[in-house]
Amino acid sequence: MRTLTRAGAVSAVATAALLVSPAAHATVPGDNGTVKIHDATTGEELRKNEPHVCEFYLDAFGFDAEQQVDWHIEAWAPTADVKGETVKSGEFTLDAEGHGRTDDMTLPDGHYKLFWNFDGENGSAKHKVFWTDCEGTDEEPSTSPSESAGSTESPAASPSPSTGDEVAPATSSSPSAQGDVEGDLAETGNGAPVGLLSAAAAALLAAGGYLVFRRRKGAHQG
Repeated sequence: MRTLTRAGAVSAVATAALLVSPAAHATVPGDNGTVKIHDATTGEELRKNEPHVCEFYLDAFGFDAEQQVDWHIEAWAPTADVKGETVKSGEFTLDAEGHGRTDDMTLPDGHYKLFWNFDGENGSAKHKVFWTDCEGTDEEPSTSPSESAGSTESPAASPSPSTGDEVAPATSSSPSAQGDVEGDLAETGNGAPVGLLSAAAAALLAAGGYLVFRRRKGAHQG
């Protein structure tokens, strides 16, 4: 009976140890947290990872209270000029709930890998691979400011309404123009030389006087 009792006790202890062991392994202090890449506009309370960002920050959840974190980001293939080159790094202490975030940051467009180390870790560093692409997020304005400002045309001299026929220049009706026409007509009427007309009149008058003189002389002789 004693042997059976001892065997039963050992069996019960072994069974309890097997049941407890997985739970104890799953809650190893230090390794139970996670870290996410967040766009700068994403709320830090959201537990989602965003592997394509422009301005971003690192967001940690579920670590031990006030755990010290040391992190760095390396340039990664295929865009890295030198693979493994550290391009960003930092450290800070998580809050009482094992949560914390970095300041917002940017990197040149490319492929990167985050390495997240912390006090008390039992395995390798946690890591995330991500891309930055700021060039593709800039939206060009549909119209330039000068175009939008110039949409209202300045009051330029516009052609007057036309019937489509060209109008010939009108003749002037001013007094000076009329005087020029009348002067031309008067000049045309006096085109003959005045001296020549006077000489002809004098010759006719002399001829008439001569005829009268001859007649009177003939009458006296007869």
